[in-house]
Amino acid sequence: MYYPYAERTRAAYYAFRLLGSAVILLSVYAVSYRRRLIVLAGLLAIPALEHRVLEGTNASAFSMLNISLSFAFDALVVVLIFHRVFVRGRPDSETVFGALSIYLLVGFSFASIYGLVAAVQPRAFYLNPATNLHSIADRFDFVYYSFATLTSLGASGITPVSHEVRSLSVIEAMMGLFYLAVLIARLMGAYRPRADA
Repeated sequence: MYYPYAERTRAAYYAFRLLGSAVILLSVYAVSYRRRLIVLAGLLAIPALEHRVLEGTNASAFSMLNISLSFAFDALVVVLIFHRVFVRGRPDSETVFGALSIYLLVGFSFASIYGLVAAVQPRAFYLNPATNLHSIADRFDFVYYSFATLTSLGASGITPVSHEVRSLSVIEAMMGLFYLAVLIARLMGAYRPRADA
């Protein structure tokens, strides 16, 4: 979300990359309640770090593998946090924040999927030249499109062209709608703040 501000100066760009790397490492810490999970999350965090830091999206086998493993890391973190959040008997503030974190991670995970599809099909997205200064979508465009789709807001200036991207967009929009309407509403309905707080 801070990406447009970070690309103005070199120092801000590297600070933004460092912050993104810290979030990945904190994600590994958040799911490290078992030894096997920390090893798996740590191994998948390496390609995720490389994907987020280098930010290259092309059709090379290395780039495709990197994007796929980065998505696997995101999916692992989402599944593990989802399990921790919804196994609890009575929701508390930590449960609600965990559920909202899942919502954000789903948006970033779909951005990785869109990047993967765009690497395979370079014309999967059309960027309107009237609203975009560039013609080839980058990681920030995928993040913007993903969150606009997840929230059912609609991403002006970016149009899904390929059938694959359109079907993924429908899946993400339905997922975002059902997640908020069913799961978050259920959590908030069952949430009772502690008396000692």
